Amino acid sequence: MSVQLFAEVQQFYARHMQYLDDGAAEEWAATFTEDGSFLPPSLPEPVRGRTALAAGARKAAAGLAEAGEVHRHLLSMVAVDPQDDGTLKVRSYAQIVATPRGGQPRLHLMCVCEDVLVRERGELLVRERRVTRDDRP
Repeated sequence: MSVQLFAEVQQFYARHMQYLDDGAAEEWAATFTEDGSFLPPSLPEPVRGRTALAAGARKAAAGLAEAGEVHRHLLSMVAVDPQDDGTLKVRSYAQIVATPRGGQPRLHLMCVCEDVLVRERGELLVRERRVTRDDRP
């Protein structure tokens, strides 16, 4: 794998997570394929498609705003494995830091994020995402 590809993946995740943390639901959802899926640890079934992904992100942002809390998603230990079919399997650790307004930041969750990235029209997009929490089997 080239250094350029690894840097591109890192830049993709920087934008992707900042959209989520900033409450930019439509922009965040647009970083998935049209039929992209996201299986978070809080749901029994994946969320599928950009419309549903954006709705979920809007709901989460509204809940955080109402609670007066800011979340920041920090990805580390990003391992990128190019596949023969052109997709990228990416596994990373996701730390979610929660900061209440006027309060101290705390580690909210520690997770493993497993993605399949594809390239459409020259851009990387998430086709599949599965997130598992460290505190659950």
